[in-house]
Amino acid sequence: MTKGDAATTSPDKAKKPSLEKTRESWIQVLKFTLLSLSAAGIEAGSFFLFGLIVPFWSYAVRHVISVTLSVLWNFTLNRRYTFKSANNVPIAMLKVALFYVIFIPVTAWLGDMAARAGVLEVIVKIATMLLNFVGEFLWWKLVVFRGSENTNKLAKVQQAKKQAQVKRKLM
Repeated sequence: MTKGDAATTSPDKAKKPSLEKTRESWIQVLKFTLLSLSAAGIEAGSFFLFGLIVPFWSYAVRHVISVTLSVLWNFTLNRRYTFKSANNVPIAMLKVALFYVIFIPVTAWLGDMAARAGVLEVIVKIATMLLNFVGEFLWWKLVVFRGSENTNKLAKVQQAKKQAQVKRKLM
């Protein structure tokens, strides 16, 4: 960039891409949070339902099943609507599985220990779900969908609409 280029570039134009990117990132976090709330309902609901239906199952068994159901639901929704990814589903699921190969056994073991020590299962489950929420978002954003965000049909339709709006404004 030459000195002449710097003088002709307005500060407003230089800030717009970063402001747009920041706005899109916050929208993505909001979408992930809202969709994850539905997954949290599946996880908590199935966990406590199993506790009523099959009371002899340990915390760990109910935890593994409820997290698995939640992850399948959350992956499906967030892949389409939050990350808008058209990447290879089996490869993406393998990357998700890598996270849960560690997360599920560790949290099942620690959660079972806490429950046996007298900590209320509700408290253990809430703590685990919050840890999962943060870890899952970071893993999916930085590993699973890295380089494939905004590549599905939904994203392409939205991009075409934005381009059409820009063209109309220029006319």
